[in-house]
Amino acid sequence: MDIGTWLGGLGLARYEKAFRDNDIDADLLHSLTADDLRELGVGSIGHRRRLLDAIAALSAAPTNVTLPAEAERRQLTVLFCDLAGSTALASRLDPEDLREVLGTYRAAVAEAVAQFGGYVAKYMGDGVLAYFGYPQAHEHDAERAVRAGLALIERIGRLETTGGTLASRVGIATGLVVVGDLIGSGDAQERGVVGETPNLAARLQQMAPPNTVLVAEATRRLVGDLFEYNDLGAVALKGLAEPVPAWQVLGESAVENRFAALR
Repeated sequence: MDIGTWLGGLGLARYEKAFRDNDIDADLLHSLTADDLRELGVGSIGHRRRLLDAIAALSAAPTNVTLPAEAERRQLTVLFCDLAGSTALASRLDPEDLREVLGTYRAAVAEAVAQFGGYVAKYMGDGVLAYFGYPQAHEHDAERAVRAGLALIERIGRLETTGGTLASRVGIATGLVVVGDLIGSGDAQERGVVGETPNLAARLQQMAPPNTVLVAEATRRLVGDLFEYNDLGAVALKGLAEPVPAWQVLGESAVENRFAALR
């Protein structure tokens, strides 16, 4: 992991020189304390807290995930994210600058996904595909995916890049899939996922306005009233024969009782 890209993903690229001057690499991140960050010149309490939270998320993220050997049937929550306005961005930036922006953006997405126990399955240009519920299943995977979606659009919106202010779009869907054979090798290795769920998440992401999270019906049902929503009604999505219900997630719900919110 590149320290500069990681800091940029947190919107804290200003500290890259201090980290490099003091020989802080990825292996040393996990041992940094608040006092160490002060010595590095991180004077803001908010910036220190953000860095410590991000380091904790890195520690909790699976680094060497063991993928199951055979295809299996799973309930999976799929998150698709892309960078809004990427075509215009590519037309006005030098390729090297664009590469840096994309690296910063991907690092921010990966950080948010890992923070909530998800698994980044694939990078596709400015698109990111993530799974919640595979290869490791957790309690409330649908909720984790929605929280990750909200976190990443907020995080990407405050990134400091040469491309200016960035915006992202997220689509989330939940359903039964068959996670199949391994495709590719090395860093490009991924699991083929068969089912309607990935396609539904991708279509929702495509229709989402910048800086919004859209969820399909099954995801909405699983997360209950833990969040506030804008009911979009039944929407027509390319490639689907019938309109499907969709909701825009606005943020955390004011409901205090978690049990009641989930039901």
